[in-house]
Amino acid sequence: MRVLFLSFLLLGGVLACASSASPQSDPGKAGLDAAKLAPLRGKMQEYADQFQAAGIVTCVGRKGVMAHLEAVGWRDLEKKDAMKTDTLFRIASMTKPITGIAIMMCEDDGKLSVEDPVEKHLPEFKGQMLVKSKSGNEVTLVKPPRPITLRDLLTHTSGLPGGPPPGLSDLYAKRNHTLAEAVMAFSQRPLDFEPGTKWAYCNAGIDTLGRVVEVCSGKPFEAFLQERLFGPLGMKDTAFYPTAESLARTAELYQKDGAKLKRIESFIGDCPNGKFPLPAGGLYSTAADLAKVYQMMLDGGMSGGRRILSSASAEKMTTLQSGEIKTGFVDGMGWGFGFAVVREPKGVTEMLSPGSYGHGGAFGTQGWIDPKKGMYFILMVQRAGFPNGDASDLRKTLQSVAVAAINE
Repeated sequence: MRVLFLSFLLLGGVLACASSASPQSDPGKAGLDAAKLAPLRGKMQEYADQFQAAGIVTCVGRKGVMAHLEAVGWRDLEKKDAMKTDTLFRIASMTKPITGIAIMMCEDDGKLSVEDPVEKHLPEFKGQMLVKSKSGNEVTLVKPPRPITLRDLLTHTSGLPGGPPPGLSDLYAKRNHTLAEAVMAFSQRPLDFEPGTKWAYCNAGIDTLGRVVEVCSGKPFEAFLQERLFGPLGMKDTAFYPTAESLARTAELYQKDGAKLKRIESFIGDCPNGKFPLPAGGLYSTAADLAKVYQMMLDGGMSGGRRILSSASAEKMTTLQSGEIKTGFVDGMGWGFGFAVVREPKGVTEMLSPGSYGHGGAFGTQGWIDPKKGMYFILMVQRAGFPNGDASDLRKTLQSVAVAAINE
């Protein structure tokens, strides 16, 4: 890995050639003041110049219209390859709400209820135990008060351990086990706490939901999503296993190295021939593709006059389902079914309405929807080694500038 230390690559080169805007964006039709929205590109450029990211794509929509779609900085710093609005990104945990959509589609189909015990659909979870105590080399297990449910998995309150089981530490890196094999291993682990009593972010739980979709639909998880969501919405760049052409358009990942950035040459995720689609975090996508999902959610499950998700399911996903349990990575948050939900706007969410919802990803990507303002905000970056992405200055700036531009 090479250390990047020539700042002029970002200052001079980026300003000269690494910015692109989409001709399809129209602030006026979205009820936004174009002059107030215009500074957003410059502010994102400043973050690139300050080595907060190599390149950034931002997208804002309102009133059913894409108001803003722009790119600044570099897709690949070493090659001086400019970031473009159609650059692909590893969206990591922004995959989770999409897995939630798949579960709710199965409920719409009458194949399941979110109140179902997981064991109803995956018998390997029968007899799952709960850790009562640990002392030295001894662990005491007891039967939990109730089995975990799909609701518990959707809200991260199941108690299921979040990471890969012992012996499968390379599960997410090599993706050389099928989803069925991985979930079988998850099912044999005892719960960390009583279901429904705490919130603990759980990749294994979301991956388990992906397996439930496979069992209920009779189709591979990735095939289900392509048929029911990506295809109908025209999301041509969204996939778990990108083509060679798509990988060539994917943003490189950089990590913080002092005041600069250095490229990460290999990392979890890039497995074009993997068996495991990673329902908890394996998708590649673009800002424009994600905008189609978020607009569909804003429209209560409709897209282009076609029903994608029932209005009841869209409402369940985006309203508080976690009660009074403390959840999320910033203050004032609750949890819906797959989406984080803003209970009390504060800090990075202070410009959003109560009831706004969204999700972030491990590499800094963010997607948030404010239904009261009829608005979505998408931030696409590829960076590691930075503080909490949900609380990033980049996210706050995007939301603040966009909301301040509302004029009707």
